[in-house]
Amino acid sequence: MTDLAIDLAYQVRKNQLWLILTIILLGSCTGYWGYKPLVEFTKNHRKTLIKLFNLPSDIQFPSDSTFRNIIQSLDFEILAVLFNVWAQQKLSIDEGELMAMDGKSLKSTSVGGSSSYQNFVSIVSVYSHKHGWVLRHQVMENKQKSELEVVEELVQELEGKNVVITLDALHCKKKTLALIIKSGNDYIVALKKNQLNLFKAVNKLVSSTLCI
Repeated sequence: MTDLAIDLAYQVRKNQLWLILTIILLGSCTGYWGYKPLVEFTKNHRKTLIKLFNLPSDIQFPSDSTFRNIIQSLDFEILAVLFNVWAQQKLSIDEGELMAMDGKSLKSTSVGGSSSYQNFVSIVSVYSHKHGWVLRHQVMENKQKSELEVVEELVQELEGKNVVITLDALHCKKKTLALIIKSGNDYIVALKKNQLNLFKAVNKLVSSTLCI
């Protein structure tokens, strides 16, 4: 067993894993981003946390190094799968509502900073404009999979939901949009000048419509 594994095992025994993960979740949701801010969160809300979770009054909350080691050891893909199972059971999808699909890289997951092509972990999410909650997550590494592929997979998961999927200009592709239509949904997609001919055609159509 490595020194890191031994250290993690000790930290988890000292501070139960469920408590560490709950603090990370609550702190992040209230703007305490980063290892030291999470420590600040436990200081600012110590009495509330002890009362809420029936903790010993003399409890020592995790240090910033504990938060760092736990977060760096997490398997984001497993967390995403667990979230999706929970979301399918608890969160509704209303007919006709707007669903945003977008990918965001996870902080501190970038490697190969000095190379011409970095690798990093991203989470592609499906977000409900109406309810203000995320309905699906899918983890990807940019060297293994593209955001385009992940969005195509998520589109298929929404088959028959009769929703409107909103996308940025990255996904203004024939294959993706055809897949959305085939899934029984509709779309709103951004268009930029990198697709100049299509941009000019749409601009001309909009201009002529406004003149009517």
